[in-house]
Amino acid sequence: MSPHFDKLRLPRPDEALPGRPTPIPTAPRHLVFGRPLTAPVPAGMEEAFFGMGCFWGAERLFWQQPGVWLTAAGYGGGITPNPTYEEVCSGGTGHAELVRVVFDPDKIAFEDLLRLFWESHDPTQGMRQGNDLGTQYRSMIGVTTSAQKAVAEESRRTYEAVLRARGLGPVTTEIVENPPFYHAEPFHQQYLARNPHGYCGLRGTGVACPLSPSEG
Repeated sequence: MSPHFDKLRLPRPDEALPGRPTPIPTAPRHLVFGRPLTAPVPAGMEEAFFGMGCFWGAERLFWQQPGVWLTAAGYGGGITPNPTYEEVCSGGTGHAELVRVVFDPDKIAFEDLLRLFWESHDPTQGMRQGNDLGTQYRSMIGVTTSAQKAVAEESRRTYEAVLRARGLGPVTTEIVENPPFYHAEPFHQQYLARNPHGYCGLRGTGVACPLSPSEG
């Protein structure tokens, strides 16, 4: 019998599902870019991760940006190694649905990605995003450098102040350093490229984020 988890509460390490030692299969190549989906970060580029609810719409949002070299849907920020989608949905892994974004900072600044992130979802909802309920839908930024961390933390403070002035908040977005990232199954990769009228789920607050590269 499978354990029952409270989907609105993160599991403790002793409660989490055990996972598996090897990755689950994923798509070999990015459907839009044609590059190997698990490609390492090329020299001169950077990597970051964003959780903003269902990863289908979030991944499309990022692959459409000039300067983004690769995206992938996956799971991170939790406990269970190499989880499946069903395990993440159970609430027993602690993972959020994340999008891996590899980008060229000479063509698109990290601040621009952050502005897109903040304005395209509601970062005040805790363990949900709209009608999608559960720990997997929580708001998260995964950073990979100290500079990214500093900019992300400042952007969170800045945007929270703006949201509070509009009667919203507090911001519940987690900022996680170098989160282990597990690629999702082939079905989820570039889902909206194969199903352009499929479920997206992205919905912002309508409040603009004042962050810009010059302010970073």
